[in-house]
Amino acid sequence: MAIILGIDPGTTDVGFAVIEVEKNQRNILTYGVIHTTPKISQSEKLVEIMHDLKDILQQNKITHAAIEKLFFSTNLKTGIDVAQSRGVIMAIIAEQGIPIMEYTPLQVKKALCGNWKAEKKQIGRAVQLLFRLDAIPKPDDAADALGIAYLGSMNPALFLK
Repeated sequence: MAIILGIDPGTTDVGFAVIEVEKNQRNILTYGVIHTTPKISQSEKLVEIMHDLKDILQQNKITHAAIEKLFFSTNLKTGIDVAQSRGVIMAIIAEQGIPIMEYTPLQVKKALCGNWKAEKKQIGRAVQLLFRLDAIPKPDDAADALGIAYLGSMNPALFLK
């Protein structure tokens, strides 16, 4: 059995999802968004993300993590802020000895939708179908994290022992 943490990094909102994989069955244990306080400094946001992520790790027996890579940013400041958030997230996960798998947004779109140019709504719909949910998970960051966790669950290395 594997318990996978999926992370869609950000600064204002960080999407997270925890899924359990056993005998090719994938079940959602929890998902949501780490919200940071508006209008505080970047360093304070990073501390909030750190504390909330540590809580998520303590509440779940994570065996593996999957996180979205930074692929491209048209806004340099936003890209740097997200990179800092991603660094804090990866350090916290690595500190716990949890292996980390990294996927670009294009890899996630292609794996879930079969289309490199899939839009947020298509990702949400794919996640809804893959996990047999009644509705598309909200918000988008949480749906993305579920998709990232699902892609991580497809990694054959999880099942080699």
